[in-house]
Amino acid sequence: MPNTSSGPRVGLFVTCLADMFRPSVAFATVKLLEQAGCTVEVPEQQTCCGQPAFNSGDRKTTAEIARQTIDAFDGYEYVVGPSGSCIGMLHQHPDLFDPADPYFLQAKSLAARSHEITSFLFDVLYSEALEAQLKQLQFDHKVTYHDSCAGLRELGIKQQPRQLLSHVQGVELEEMDEAETCCGFGGTFCVKYPEVSNRMVSNKTDNISNTGAHTVLGGDLGCLLNMAGKLKREGKPVEARHIVEVLAGMTDTPAIGEADYNLAQQL
Repeated sequence: MPNTSSGPRVGLFVTCLADMFRPSVAFATVKLLEQAGCTVEVPEQQTCCGQPAFNSGDRKTTAEIARQTIDAFDGYEYVVGPSGSCIGMLHQHPDLFDPADPYFLQAKSLAARSHEITSFLFDVLYSEALEAQLKQLQFDHKVTYHDSCAGLRELGIKQQPRQLLSHVQGVELEEMDEAETCCGFGGTFCVKYPEVSNRMVSNKTDNISNTGAHTVLGGDLGCLLNMAGKLKREGKPVEARHIVEVLAGMTDTPAIGEADYNLAQQL
């Protein structure tokens, strides 16, 4: 059934990790946007944000990906995604083009219209109606929150997710030590420097576990997949979820890594 909302027309940037590993995050993002009155569309032409190529020094491929992304989201009032990392990369697209290139101004336009979901809900669309919707939700658990590097440092996302979460009934937020410290994922960083990455995620999971939280929440699937995997390998009984799953009331599905882990245990 088509969305007949008269609200802003939003293009959903799905992200590769949501598409391949956690589609529920994309569905939860759509639900939140539609509840906020947006008309949401998912351009089929979209692919990756270009960050893996960019981090590997391949600016030519990154620019090619950026052109496709710019074309895919042309005409949308806003572009919203459940990832500070990917949206942060969209904000860097103008640096890929010479000012004389027609795509330079288009890249600047895309960057200005692109928002991470919690920032979009809190900084752009926040309303009493949204607050009332969140207050109808119930999540009776102690949680802790991990600040992803890109979301925090590139986009200034810190209080937005916490403020939204504060309206959900039953949530007890216990801040971990070094919540702003990298979890060690870092895209290609964990591939290039696995020993350093492993030490960093070990420190992170210790800090998570020390809070006594039932669930660790975050806004980037890369971080969450990394932390969830380490928590499982260490036998720490802490779930990992993307914050949009809690804000959309979609926590009836297994936590990140739970389904695959339980299946592996049975084989």
